[in-house]
Amino acid sequence: MNQTQTAAAVESRFAVSAPLEIRASEDGAGVAVAGYAAIFNERADIGGYFQEMIAPGAFDGRLGDDCVFLVNHEGLPLARTTSGTLKLTVDARGLHVETVLDPSDPDAAAVIAKMRRGDMDKMSFSFRVEKETWDESGDMPLRTIERIAELRDVALVTRPAYAGTEIALRSLEAARASAEGSEAQTARLRRMRMQLALQEG
Repeated sequence: MNQTQTAAAVESRFAVSAPLEIRASEDGAGVAVAGYAAIFNERADIGGYFQEMIAPGAFDGRLGDDCVFLVNHEGLPLARTTSGTLKLTVDARGLHVETVLDPSDPDAAAVIAKMRRGDMDKMSFSFRVEKETWDESGDMPLRTIERIAELRDVALVTRPAYAGTEIALRSLEAARASAEGSEAQTARLRRMRMQLALQEG
């Protein structure tokens, strides 16, 4: 089964295999932070319920969203796309994030110290899905996020988390119901054709 569904609620995911890069900014006045908030075609196990991956092109048209750089998806922003302090780009690997944090900002200073020690070394992103597909031909359902409706934030995270898993599970159930309905309709049409053929014969 491979059905396309849409979902509107907010979810968050993190990049499994993409560590942060931390270095002095070019002018020496700040700390440059760079990394991937999302990796394309990387399968992630979502709580043992299903696997999920993000398709190339999922972020098309979304880099202009008003996106903020947060810690654990909450609190005051450390940077923002609309102010020019947060840069988002997409390459063959995934969604790349780049910003320069100001050490004179107490919120940023606390985070910089934790990143340098390795206490915070993962990135995540919060989003709403516009288009997704479900494939249940394997041992575990596979959800592919085809297109993002809104990119809300990118964040440094202390622990990998999959907020919104219940949303995706509801989407899976909807996809199954849709597929079962289509199969039932196909079977009905097949029976009607057979009856018509018998009558004509």
